[in-house]
Amino acid sequence: MDKIPTDKPSAHDDSRTLRRGLQVMDAVLAGPPEGLRVTALCQAAGLERATVYRLLATLQQAGYVTQVARFHYAPGERWGPLAPSVQQRQDLAQRLAPVLSAISTACGDAAYAVVREGGLSHCIARQMGSYPVQVLEIQVGTRQPLGVGAAGLALLSALSDREAEAVIGLNTPALPLYGDMTPALLRLLVGATRERGWSTVGNHATKGVLAVGMPVYDTGREPIAGISVATIEERMPKERQKQIAQAIRKALKAAQLSAY
Repeated sequence: MDKIPTDKPSAHDDSRTLRRGLQVMDAVLAGPPEGLRVTALCQAAGLERATVYRLLATLQQAGYVTQVARFHYAPGERWGPLAPSVQQRQDLAQRLAPVLSAISTACGDAAYAVVREGGLSHCIARQMGSYPVQVLEIQVGTRQPLGVGAAGLALLSALSDREAEAVIGLNTPALPLYGDMTPALLRLLVGATRERGWSTVGNHATKGVLAVGMPVYDTGREPIAGISVATIEERMPKERQKQIAQAIRKALKAAQLSAY
């Protein structure tokens, strides 16, 4: 007997649709607060425009995506409870301030704290050290692609593979502006950071500067921030990099925060 054709989607089709929807959602979450254009979503997710529009319509209906301007889409209201508010960022900055102070006192160099905003790192606190030459190009409020600086790289490396890849894909056009950074190099740095337990990156966000960073986790083992120490390259031989990583870990432990 001939098999009667059916329009019912197969389990494979359902799985593919779900996977594509997650790709689009990852790209939206990795985008800036003002949202992403559909063209950028297509590039980040690797999907055709018609497919992205269909998936966006479904995500909008469910409240996971909202249209903030013509052709611009951002996370919807369903993500509200998970997104840090301005007050939460301020509270975190205050909590990390004594940590940065302890670190900069121990090493003499400037210490920074950043949080993630989509695909960007956002500096929320900075503490100067005592060494005569301080690296202060990054200021409170500075935003840059997540991963081009040591604190952002530590935070990027603490994300899941899927989240990290979405961020890298989204930031690909901007990476060459940071010391010829490339997606391939950033992936290598993420892998090295995960293996080592702390990040180190130089000559990308700021030429002639090398920095060491570590992620900060909450009690639920979710990464909430990245901390780094930056100085001129001459002050950052490999042995001192290890010492600074130990100083960061010690300061976080004293503040009852976790670096791993």
